Amino acid sequence: MNAAKHHVTIKGVKDGLIFLMDDSCPFDMLLNELEHKLSNTHQQFLSGPLIHVQIKLGKRYVADEDKERLRARFASCGNLLIQSIESEVALQSEAASSSLSIMKGMIRSGQVVNYEGSVMLLGDINPGGTLTATGDIFVMGALRGTAHAGAKGDKEAIIAASQLCPTQLRIAEVISRPPDEWVVGSLYMEFAYVRNDAMEIEKIQHLHRLRPNSPVAGA
Repeated sequence: MNAAKHHVTIKGVKDGLIFLMDDSCPFDMLLNELEHKLSNTHQQFLSGPLIHVQIKLGKRYVADEDKERLRARFASCGNLLIQSIESEVALQSEAASSSLSIMKGMIRSGQVVNYEGSVMLLGDINPGGTLTATGDIFVMGALRGTAHAGAKGDKEAIIAASQLCPTQLRIAEVISRPPDEWVVGSLYMEFAYVRNDAMEIEKIQHLHRLRPNSPVAGA
């Protein structure tokens, strides 16, 4: 595993262990790294007396089913007992407004990237590439592939891009018009949102009417 970036940090304290979970990466990435550490690099924790574990999720919203996935993984470690699973975000709505992940680079054809919360991509989405988020999506580049915001049903989510010429946009279950109907070559950054169960497109200057606190409102 590439050790350049650790998404799971384990710290020993007087009462046991604290697992610090990065709140800016996909949840499945956390689980994969947790599995690697418990199965390979940190096996020493799995032998010996009972160890109390605290899991700290930062500002990540984690649904009950994902908490159960965490509990199930630790349950297979006979001596690791979860004492608490803590998040600074109590509600999903708070998570959407407070958590903005930053991704740098390009999403290429065939690549699918998923995020919990909102994400800002500093790069392009190429045709055939897909970016999905449970919150908003901001693309500081060309959106030529597929973007799906509000992936868990949030119709208040938006999709914004410096160059909006997608293969498909989706907000919650609302899907954009066919790609051959897009006007390509706009000089302005635009954003998509849902109104009356249909997708609408506006110049980014109008975003402040919907989201006065958005990181790109009034850009």
